Amino acid sequence: MDSAKLSEVVIDALESLKAQDIVTIDVKDRTSVTDMMVIATGTSSRHVQAVADNVSEKAKAAGLMPLGSEGRGNSDWVLIDLGDVIVHVMTSQAREHYDLERLWSEPRVAQ
Repeated sequence: MDSAKLSEVVIDALESLKAQDIVTIDVKDRTSVTDMMVIATGTSSRHVQAVADNVSEKAKAAGLMPLGSEGRGNSDWVLIDLGDVIVHVMTSQAREHYDLERLWSEPRVAQ
């Protein structure tokens, strides 16, 4: 499954459990680790967990096993590695603190 179709599966899973402020960032020119990052906000640690679980379940139903995840349990940030797409589900406080959108959207500095 290509990264665009996988992103659609992820966004559908996020929206179905009411994740907020969903942002997709194309990072294929910035890193060899992944093509896309999807960032979303959950309203609480429990909501973050439920949303992340739903993303994993929907990916599996689409035939893609997550390569790994971090932050499970009572966490403010869960990362799900789907290979071509990495999903970050965070509380609003964690999202504001780490500011991944700014970090991954900054212009590249020529070397």
